[in-house]
Amino acid sequence: MTMGKDNSSSSFSEDAIDPVSFTPNSEAEKALVRKIDKRIVPTIWVLYTLSYLDRSNIGNAKVGGMQADLGFNSNQYSIILLVFFISYVVFEVPMNMTLTRVRPSIYLSILCFVWGAVAACMGAVKSWQSLAGIRFLLGITEAGFAPGIAFYLSSWYKRHELAKRYSLYYTATAVSVSQGICWHCASTNRREKGAFSGLLAGVITDHLHMARGIAGWRWLLIIEGVGSSAAALVTWMILPDWPATTSWLTPEEKFLATQRLTHDGIGNTSDASQPSHMQAVRMAFGDWRTWVLVVMYMLATGSQTIQYFVPTLVKELGYTGYMAQYMTIPIYAVAFVGILVLCFLSDWRKERANYITWAGIIAMISFIVTVASNNDKVKYAFLCFAVGAVYASCPLTLLWVSGIIDHPAEKRAIAIALVNALGNSASIYGSFMWPAEDAPRYISGFAITTVFVFLLAVLAQVNKYANIRWPGKKLDDSFINEKTRESDKASA
Repeated sequence: MTMGKDNSSSSFSEDAIDPVSFTPNSEAEKALVRKIDKRIVPTIWVLYTLSYLDRSNIGNAKVGGMQADLGFNSNQYSIILLVFFISYVVFEVPMNMTLTRVRPSIYLSILCFVWGAVAACMGAVKSWQSLAGIRFLLGITEAGFAPGIAFYLSSWYKRHELAKRYSLYYTATAVSVSQGICWHCASTNRREKGAFSGLLAGVITDHLHMARGIAGWRWLLIIEGVGSSAAALVTWMILPDWPATTSWLTPEEKFLATQRLTHDGIGNTSDASQPSHMQAVRMAFGDWRTWVLVVMYMLATGSQTIQYFVPTLVKELGYTGYMAQYMTIPIYAVAFVGILVLCFLSDWRKERANYITWAGIIAMISFIVTVASNNDKVKYAFLCFAVGAVYASCPLTLLWVSGIIDHPAEKRAIAIALVNALGNSASIYGSFMWPAEDAPRYISGFAITTVFVFLLAVLAQVNKYANIRWPGKKLDDSFINEKTRESDKASA
């Protein structure tokens, strides 16, 4: 599984393509990007959708009979949910450190196979304690995927090619959540039976209940888990590895794939002198830019915890029963569009900070109008805009990590994982931002998220100015080249 040098490139002479003659945006480069797009983008979208379903289907299983069968209370259910995020956050950095030294096609597929198997095991539990233990393991197996994909994409695409690809991948969150997953609503018993169950979950739990003597909620967990493992048996054959080591690229394409990243100032995994794990950790943790981005991403994901309460907020606007479920769909449709529009514009304009700021301002204004208005239709419309802007701010912020901390590759991998890990800690504290006693206006929740998006908008501009005023080292003055110069001096 360890990434080695691809022997197929040994017949390729560097004289075949002179590095000096590399021309950005040539027809050959465009053809290469189209070739890798066809394999990478749809595959990672499917994997992320499966990942999101396997971590979130517990909400559907609960209302489908899990709670009655296992006999847990709301506090115990909260423990079941939180242990996933604890292991998920803790293991993100070490998992991404591993990815830099292995074949990503195999690594990401193995993660998918294992998390599917672990998720399927939830269908066999006999107590809430064993369910919590399996959820903890699920957090470990999924910890390497989301930050791994962010690093993986940054190792194939130039800075301002990233957002449009990542936005397509990230729309899986809107698609998955729009199926009605809301574990917080389930944990606080603020659901009508079946009102927020996903379409797939409803079909499985209703039509397979007690088939072969197995409860419907168990079938749900088993089928969706096995589905992920089955997908992993195919994805390893589709995904490329690293630009210099992908077997189905020609020698010329491998050279072009690495040269275009170098031209864009991005360190890649084929660099001759990568830092050690501990050196990379010190580099990432010691860079002030990492911590600014950590704060920004925590603000973005903290605001996004509103997704757990959308069904509740819709219900407070007067929609009930299945209509409350249906009325969540336009909200996530706006989120879907918001992600694509702002991310595509960000790549097109080659700008991150301004679009993060615009997303924050749109969300801030929308949250204020949602709280201040007494017209339910106005509230609903601006809730759509707020959720859409918040959803767009998350990928834009995370992708800025690879745009600012671009080399060496191992440092970039650790920085991405650290930002993603601490950002996802919002899932731990976010559930306390919308207490039930604040219904129906939920002023405290809206006030906190409004402050979050305002600070995000401001910090984006502060970070932009700081990086212009105190820029990081260029690739040709990086750790790798410093090590090369030291080696040259020693040999002299």
